[in-house]
Amino acid sequence: MIFEAARLSLVNLFAAETRSVFWKVIGLTVLVLIALWFTIRETFVAYAMPWIQGFMPDLPDWAGWLAFVFGILASIGLALMLALLLSTVTAMIAGLFLDDVAEVVEKRDYPTDAPGRAMPLGEAIINSLKFFGVVLIGNIFALFLLFIPGVNIIAFFLVNGYLLGREFFEFAAMRFRTAEEARLFRSKHAGTVFMAGLLIAAFLAVPLLNLLTPLFAAGMMVHLHKLISKRDAQFAAGLAAASPLRR
Repeated sequence: MIFEAARLSLVNLFAAETRSVFWKVIGLTVLVLIALWFTIRETFVAYAMPWIQGFMPDLPDWAGWLAFVFGILASIGLALMLALLLSTVTAMIAGLFLDDVAEVVEKRDYPTDAPGRAMPLGEAIINSLKFFGVVLIGNIFALFLLFIPGVNIIAFFLVNGYLLGREFFEFAAMRFRTAEEARLFRSKHAGTVFMAGLLIAAFLAVPLLNLLTPLFAAGMMVHLHKLISKRDAQFAAGLAAASPLRR
């Protein structure tokens, strides 16, 4: 069931209907990262450099090369920081378009089912910030664990598998259920959701491909929610049909 949901999500990910959402997410992500780069750079030039120069006013002229080397190192550090923020910024931007992905999935693969309820703009913004926080926490946690041999990879998958599985499944469920019902439904199928979250974490671990993580995860969890709901309905119908025979 999980691999079927993942397969269907990959098919939808590269479908023509999803392509416009993909370019919106990538385009806005690039713009936000450029804005962040200029903001941090200008802040550094305006505040940090004068402080450094004031702290070391008596350096000889030949020591000017130190400032040049320091500038290069600062640029490299800024680039690394932006690389770390890449997946988290993408998650925040993609959070605004998850309903678009869900609608594509529902129309393509479940045309006879009732459509889901899209989130209001305010709720979508809050949800987007939640996805940003979840991915950011997961990546920071994984970064710290890189220094603990034998634990880092396992912890990365466990933490991100749980967080990503929970958030994206509840997003898919809330298109058809209340927030409380979505949480209860996720708890009922916690094992399946967690295993699906591990697959999303594996997707997140691949450089560049991780830019597509929110779109892949949203599509996958829409499929998974549909498949689990259908299985539960069939199971309940089977019990109802068999109950008169038990009397």
